[in-house]
Amino acid sequence: MTKHRIYSMSVASVYPHYIAKAEKKGRTKAEVDEIIRWLTGYSQTGLEGELAKGTTFEDFFAAAPKLNPARELITGVICGIRVETIEEPLMRELRYLDKLIDELARGKAMEKILRN
Repeated sequence: MTKHRIYSMSVASVYPHYIAKAEKKGRTKAEVDEIIRWLTGYSQTGLEGELAKGTTFEDFFAAAPKLNPARELITGVICGIRVETIEEPLMRELRYLDKLIDELARGKAMEKILRN
């Protein structure tokens, strides 16, 4: 089976789109960063370093300091697929991130997005 092309894309190439989506709805870059840090366990410095290095999504999630166990509480549909039914682990992590950014852009409160 061939790898999905998103796996070899750099996080830095998609990151501005996350920011733009959030800012278009009145949210901030800081909130996007908070979501990414919550999901992956990266510090702000670590996140910025990975973006600067052009790390691929595959390597970004593989090197994540501590994937948040509460991420499994993320449910719903993204790109027409239920997140909780995605079997391929890396694709599930990517869709978790997509779903969280989508919730941010839809105006959901941060404490709900971060499953507190």
